[in-house]
Amino acid sequence: MKCSIQGCPGRYEQKEIIHTVRQAGQILVLEHVPAEVCSICGDTILSPRTVRHIEALLKSKKQPQKLVPLYDYA
Repeated sequence: MKCSIQGCPGRYEQKEIIHTVRQAGQILVLEHVPAEVCSICGDTILSPRTVRHIEALLKSKKQPQKLVPLYDYA
């Protein structure tokens, strides 16, 4: 599928991404999230099914598999 960003000649490709979400003051990182990513500009689209799955994971309060360091740029 052609990229939806005006003027971008790229096409979307199926990839797995790392997706971050801020919820209740916490930053959550999800790995291996299926997405369509533009080969030129990097625009990313998540399918409605993927979004629903992410929402279900966040509601489940499942314990994270890993903890990652967080640095404040300031």
